Amino acid sequence: MTPAPDFHPPPSGRIWRFGENVDTDAMAPGRFMKDGLDVLASHCLENLRPEFPGAVKPGDVIVAGSNFGMGSSREQAAQALKHLGVSAVLASSFAGLFYRNAINIGLPVLVCADTAALADGARATFFLDAAEIRLCDGRRVSCEPVPDFLRALLHAGGLVPHLKARLNKV
Repeated sequence: MTPAPDFHPPPSGRIWRFGENVDTDAMAPGRFMKDGLDVLASHCLENLRPEFPGAVKPGDVIVAGSNFGMGSSREQAAQALKHLGVSAVLASSFAGLFYRNAINIGLPVLVCADTAALADGARATFFLDAAEIRLCDGRRVSCEPVPDFLRALLHAGGLVPHLKARLNKV
């Protein structure tokens, strides 16, 4: 497969650091599940960083430790992050269901073992096809490459838009 062009323009924003074992209940608190995505997203990760839902901007990147997205299989957790404009989540590992849910809705999630250079609040640009994040000072941090077939889903905006595009080609 020929690599798809990267997101244009590549998303730039602030880095938000989180720790280990960030669970889906923190991203999509149960008490707001019945209120719709706008309300749910307005409470995303507020129990870990109260300023996050009000201060996150489109293009911002989440950087976390291991087991990001653990807990219940709520696809609303990934939806809340995407709704807030998060351009990618970089973590040393992901819970399997969260990883798949994120890819299915078009939210890039990359395994990135070397995140020490990615300081909270730093400005950076995310490059999906290069599987890296570039800091404003010129440093680059590489992540594990996303397989071609998953990159195609991400470039299409998720599984449903990808399938619709494929069906329209037939």
